[in-house]
Amino acid sequence: MASAGKEVKLIGSWPSPFSLRIELALKLKGISYDYIDEDLTNKSPLLLKSNPINKRIPVLLHNGNPIPESFIVLEYISETWPESPNLLPQNPYDKARVRFWVDYFEKKVTENCRAILATEDKEMERTVAMIRENLKVFEDGLLRDYGGENPFFNGENNPGLLGLVVGSFSTWYKVMGEIAGAKLIEEEKTPAFSSWLSAVCNVEVVREKQLEYGKVLAVAKRMRDINLAAKHGA
Repeated sequence: MASAGKEVKLIGSWPSPFSLRIELALKLKGISYDYIDEDLTNKSPLLLKSNPINKRIPVLLHNGNPIPESFIVLEYISETWPESPNLLPQNPYDKARVRFWVDYFEKKVTENCRAILATEDKEMERTVAMIRENLKVFEDGLLRDYGGENPFFNGENNPGLLGLVVGSFSTWYKVMGEIAGAKLIEEEKTPAFSSWLSAVCNVEVVREKQLEYGKVLAVAKRMRDINLAAKHGA
């Protein structure tokens, strides 16, 4: 097991892809950790103390020091435990390129996927169309930047940081598609993205930690009901 200090804990929530990506990174690195599942309807004093600004998961606790926000946590893991497998390239330009595409994916794909939980009718159709369009831009950009390589892997047989970010959402793509009544990932229009995602999800560590579809769907439906009730003033 990798070692850098005495104690690693992760405050997360089991349906969260943001928590999942941290667990995947820790497992890929062989880092022992304790997992604390947070009740987000009744946030614990530990979470509020560890992330008093945003009050959300995930938070990594390393020797008692809190590191919030999933992308920041992933970078922290990469720097604190630099042993292979590497989450980020060593070259500064290559590292910056990964950061750019993670930022694009989070803002253009993840945020629109989350919006499905609060949209209806024509707005839902526009959201689905936007996700598909942004995935195509994502695929085209990665093909341009990485050529024939799988950009979700960091030159090894293990997912890199970008692969963990995208792969941790794999169950949620299907769940959001079910709620929207339309597939978000169209294999015939984004074949490279579909192939890259499949390769990440077939890595043993990722495959073993995938979120259970039925349970996530039930959570998503409850979240959507709450969001729509608030939207309509119910």
